[in-house]
Amino acid sequence: MKTILLIEDNKDMRENTAEILELEDYKVLTATNGQVGLNMAKKLIPDLIICDIMMPVMDGYEVLSALSLEEDTAGIPFIFLTAKADRGDLRKGMEMGADDYLTKPFDAEELLKAITTRFKKSEMMKQEFSRNLEGLSDFMSSAKGIEPLKKLSNLQELRHLKIHDTIYKEGSYPKGIFFVVDGRVKTFKTNDDSKELITGLYKKGDFFGYLEIIDDKRHSETARAMDETVVCMIPKDEFFSILNLNAEVAHRFIKMLADNVKDKEDQLLKLAYNSSRKKVADAILMLSNQYDNETNTDDAKKMEREDLASLCGLSYENTIRTLHQFKEEGIISGNYGSIKVLEPEKLMKMKN
Repeated sequence: MKTILLIEDNKDMRENTAEILELEDYKVLTATNGQVGLNMAKKLIPDLIICDIMMPVMDGYEVLSALSLEEDTAGIPFIFLTAKADRGDLRKGMEMGADDYLTKPFDAEELLKAITTRFKKSEMMKQEFSRNLEGLSDFMSSAKGIEPLKKLSNLQELRHLKIHDTIYKEGSYPKGIFFVVDGRVKTFKTNDDSKELITGLYKKGDFFGYLEIIDDKRHSETARAMDETVVCMIPKDEFFSILNLNAEVAHRFIKMLADNVKDKEDQLLKLAYNSSRKKVADAILMLSNQYDNETNTDDAKKMEREDLASLCGLSYENTIRTLHQFKEEGIISGNYGSIKVLEPEKLMKMKN
């Protein structure tokens, strides 16, 4: 049974609305003002909140604002009730993250339809989406409250890239965030000696290039295809429209973006402070773990020696010498451009 919190200072409106909801088998909690309702919401975590705007002690806007600051309550579907039909009130409420807006007087059908719609949307946003183009499209469609679109190009700009094609350059202004549909992408910085230092590796299902969008800064690194690669770009305006829809959508989308941030930071810190052998071992394990989930073929681990050196922060010669040592020790095998791990336990022990 779904629980609905009704925050309404008018006794007749509160009792009539509660009766309608109870007849539809909802469990109804009621609060006589915004402060009482806020306390109940934090303690009981209802499935949905219906809240009047004009109330004593704390108005509806203040309730919504306070709820959005708490992790446990930020994603609760929220419907405003108001006696006003002013478009300014509607815009303010929706911009703050309200999911819907009902103007008094409303009938039972109107109220129940709004609630049903909000629950359906909330359930869609909670489900897991596949980390591929179709999953991304489903997520964006659900977030915007529209039916899945037949033409994905209406949602994203697809770009088919050849190996070494540049996606964006360091110092350029970002136009959107990117999603890897197929292939692999590296991001890197270039020092004064034109030496590359790899800052990130991205495979199918990963997002990249979004931190500069959020910070409103120019790209601090260059992104380049490592194979024949397909990426899609979510335009900047589209990205922010998704984040601004409501707190739950923003939370879900940001979680999708942040999935690999901590792992990336840990990997780069280890690569920065380890010995040469540890750096190369860590880099090989990173690549192996990253791509084994997609395929077991050696092609998944192909990486140019220059790229591996950049990822390790070592010279090309030092990297080749270490790889040769690993090969002589029977830890790895493979020809130019392809590394096969034979003894992952030894690499792991060396890394640790």
